[in-house]
Amino acid sequence: MYYFLGILAVVDMGLATTIMPKILAILWFSAKAISLPECFAQMYVIHCFVGMESGIFVCMAIDRYVAICRPLRYPSVVTESFVVKATMLMALRNSLAIIPVPVLAAQRHYCSQNQIEHCLCSNLGVTSLSCDDRTINSICQLFLAWALMGSDLGLIFLSYALILHSVLKLNSAEAASKALSTCTSHLILILFFYTVIIVISITHNATMTVPLIPVLLNVLHNVIPPALNPMVYALKNKELRQGLYKVLKLNIKGN
Repeated sequence: MYYFLGILAVVDMGLATTIMPKILAILWFSAKAISLPECFAQMYVIHCFVGMESGIFVCMAIDRYVAICRPLRYPSVVTESFVVKATMLMALRNSLAIIPVPVLAAQRHYCSQNQIEHCLCSNLGVTSLSCDDRTINSICQLFLAWALMGSDLGLIFLSYALILHSVLKLNSAEAASKALSTCTSHLILILFFYTVIIVISITHNATMTVPLIPVLLNVLHNVIPPALNPMVYALKNKELRQGLYKVLKLNIKGN
């Protein structure tokens, strides 16, 4: 779990970094526009990191399933080799599967517009500014969402359904409570992550007259989870809480 938390932290930093420089440029220098080539590059990176985070959530769900439902096999299943292979698989899957998104967006005709006045470029948000038909872009977005996010979400819920089934069979209430406690924070962040993605997809089609709404939701989705993940996992982890307490205690004594 510590390995996966470290990988999740790296992915979170990458996801937040995709938009934070542009937000700072807007606030400091009023540089509101993004050129189309920069927009397509940002679009690819954002989709890759979002897919990567979804994949890491799957790996963490599998880790919890093996730890709770197959505890005796955990040391032989979840090894360093497993973590490396799972991470490389998720990175390769998303880096290749996302290629059609910016490629198809770049093929649209944007009339006289060659700049986007936003800090974030999403596929549906950018292609909605094109002058020609964007049906293929919407179909591609829908297919990738179901193929990647849908399969990830299905595996996550399957893992937690099996965990719940195993926990309910435990005779010890204390053991059941401890097992569920280790999954609570993970499940909360997963629900927030996927719920916001679903809301963003709906608002892109339902609020095109108010384009600021999906842009704001996209920004919040790329900033809030990376900020919440470390805090939630740190507060739920006994070792991290003890380490934080020691650091704060030493600082108080030093002052």
